[in-house]
Amino acid sequence: MVSITGFEEGYSVLMSVYEKERPEYLRASIMSMLRQTLPCSDFVLVCDGPLPDELEEVISWAAKELGERFQCVRLSENQGLGNALGVGIGYCRCPVIVRMDSDDISRPERCEKQLNKMRSGNYDIVGGSLAEFINEPGDTESLRVLPETPEEIMEFAKVRNPFNHPCVMLKKDAVRENGSYQDFPGFEDYFLWIRMLKNGCRGYNIQEVVLDMRTGNGMYARRGGGTYIRNLIRFQKYLKGQKLIGTGRFLQNCLSRSLMAVIPGKLRSNLYYCFLREKSGRK
Repeated sequence: MVSITGFEEGYSVLMSVYEKERPEYLRASIMSMLRQTLPCSDFVLVCDGPLPDELEEVISWAAKELGERFQCVRLSENQGLGNALGVGIGYCRCPVIVRMDSDDISRPERCEKQLNKMRSGNYDIVGGSLAEFINEPGDTESLRVLPETPEEIMEFAKVRNPFNHPCVMLKKDAVRENGSYQDFPGFEDYFLWIRMLKNGCRGYNIQEVVLDMRTGNGMYARRGGGTYIRNLIRFQKYLKGQKLIGTGRFLQNCLSRSLMAVIPGKLRSNLYYCFLREKSGRK
């Protein structure tokens, strides 16, 4: 096991929270990081705008639990996930950063397994598989398992996001050298991965589940509507401009995802479960 006595050998957790998050979800998410078999050396929580008292109470609890490891970075107004994470990167004190969303639950051995893989393979991005849930972990059979090797990941990136953002581990220098997180609503992470991969960064996805992701909070509803479609087309134009995809793939990606974005949210959710997810019985 890697020592965490110094920032040089440990990892930073990077999380962002905003006013609409539920305090019980935030507490459960932080608790899952406190229970890691390989504890963090640093925990950066970016408050993306003013927060209600209920969330502030959870933050006070986290500050007591984490002590000197805890950093609370406050933004005066909501700036969106990309900008919030971009600010938070600057506060991370370790060379390795673990992304964590404020409503998901990391499994206890997640960070130890990812760090071991990152070091053994000299990877810049290490993701993992996740299990989706609505109310309690295990209440659905839906898994998101992504391609494993660097070559498979690069090819998959032309079609879909090649990493599960809520459970990635990143080398801080590689992130900053490629422009860090930027404001690109709905595609902040995908935008970063493409820049990193194009510039020679190596990625790997652990095939076992390392995180339980909450989907009962309108996640699939946010993947619809006119604004989402405009951002989608803008991102596909970026991929085409980078010569990662041609005109045919550009049109196919825009058409298929735009159709998904205009159907009712419940039907969209069902289609994701049926066609874009694996069943837990297969793993």
